[in-house]
Amino acid sequence: MAKGLSLFEKRRRRNRTALRARGAGRPRLSVHRSGRHIYAQVIDDEAGRTLAQASTLDKDVRGKAGATAEAAADVGKRVADAAKAAGVTQVVFDRGGFLFHGRVKALAEAAREGGLEF
Repeated sequence: MAKGLSLFEKRRRRNRTALRARGAGRPRLSVHRSGRHIYAQVIDDEAGRTLAQASTLDKDVRGKAGATAEAAADVGKRVADAAKAAGVTQVVFDRGGFLFHGRVKALAEAAREGGLEF
């Protein structure tokens, strides 16, 4: 018998609700991290499609990347390049239920350096 949402799910819902209120129709840079990898996508919610993506599982970095801040920074740079190639320069940052610390923060800072504004 389920007792309700986990703290992670509550944080995720609270974050997404706030993003929708202040997003102003901009695509969102969604981040997911697991114990071994980190994933980033630029999603257009109005059209319902992914505009750009990058992760530590991509073929050009597979094997040398992993669950480190350096790998997350590399993913941030690559997703920023892919987003700019798709014509996206402004996004809202969706950290999901993850805290803005460590790998998530490294990805966000690298995406900003790569040219994304949020």
